[in-house]
Amino acid sequence: MAEYTDAERDTVRNAAFGAIALVSKADPGFFSSFKESLAGSKALASGPKEITEILRGGGFPTPPSGDAAAQEQSVMSGLTQAVGILNAKADGSAEAFKGVILEAAQAVADASDGVNAEEQAVIDKVKAALA
Repeated sequence: MAEYTDAERDTVRNAAFGAIALVSKADPGFFSSFKESLAGSKALASGPKEITEILRGGGFPTPPSGDAAAQEQSVMSGLTQAVGILNAKADGSAEAFKGVILEAAQAVADASDGVNAEEQAVIDKVKAALA
C-alpha cells in the first residue's frame, strides 16, 4: 500500500464522510439520519483494504462549515482532491475509492424509504466530482 501524509489521509477521510453526510442531509429526519449513517458507515467499512486503512486512521472527520451551498462545494472539491491524491500514488486506489464512495452514497439513499429525487441529485453531483 502507498504511503500517505496525515494531510492526504484527512482529505480522503473528510471527502468520504462528507459525501455520505450530504446524501443523508438530502433526506432530513431524525430516525432516517441514524439508518443512513449506519448504512453509509457499513459500506465504507466493507471497502477494499487500501481504502479502509486510509479511512480508519486519524481522528474524527472535520465537517465542512458554512451554509448548505458552501458545505456542498467543500465536499465536492474534497472528493476531487481525494481522487487526485489517490491517482498520484498510482496504485489503483483511486478507482477503489470511487467505487466505495458511490456504493456508500447509494446505501445511504436506500436506507430510509428508498432514493428520493433530492438524494439522487446529490449522488449525481458526487459522481461528477469523482469523475
